[in-house]
Amino acid sequence: MNYQINYHASYHKVEQCPEADRPEFAFIGRSNVGKSSLINSLFGRKELAYVSKQPGKTQSINYYKVDERFYVVDLPGFGYAKHSKKQRLSWDKMTKRYFLNRPNMACVFVLIDANIPLQAIDRAFINWLGEHHLPYVLIFTKSDKSKPREIKKNIENIKNELLKDWEYLPPQFVTSSVKGEGKDLVLDYLFNLADEMIDDERK
Repeated sequence: MNYQINYHASYHKVEQCPEADRPEFAFIGRSNVGKSSLINSLFGRKELAYVSKQPGKTQSINYYKVDERFYVVDLPGFGYAKHSKKQRLSWDKMTKRYFLNRPNMACVFVLIDANIPLQAIDRAFINWLGEHHLPYVLIFTKSDKSKPREIKKNIENIKNELLKDWEYLPPQFVTSSVKGEGKDLVLDYLFNLADEMIDDERK
């Protein structure tokens, strides 16, 4: 798969975001879920998205352009307790405004740590996406951090928890930024969906 991805721009206000003239794929999850690391792993660029050992470092809406065809967007992580309540609420408000004002949104990639139980903040955000009819998939991260059987069991538990709220779940992917697990499946899904949207716009 040949493509070029480059940093486009960062914004602190939704109104500053670029014109909605191409498909957009947003990556979001709790702070320290491995969001920036996954973006770097997917696109084979170690320093494309800034990775910090300190959670909560992504504080803006960061745009990356792929082949002039679509955008990949790295959003602030949610739920980092060491930021002030005012700051967390501000980011939450900005993020939700972003989702509700991007008509070109192709898919939201919701990242969930595959090693721990479903967190209340993850569940609340997923329910919010569903209630607003926003398309999303689940990306389970850090699959290399525990034994395969433990990862599998925890993911099943998470899915069962989510099925208490919904009749069915969207597509799911299990990934490891360290080992590259799931990379090709996520990229195939992303590029195929982008192509479908671009083809539909041309009709």
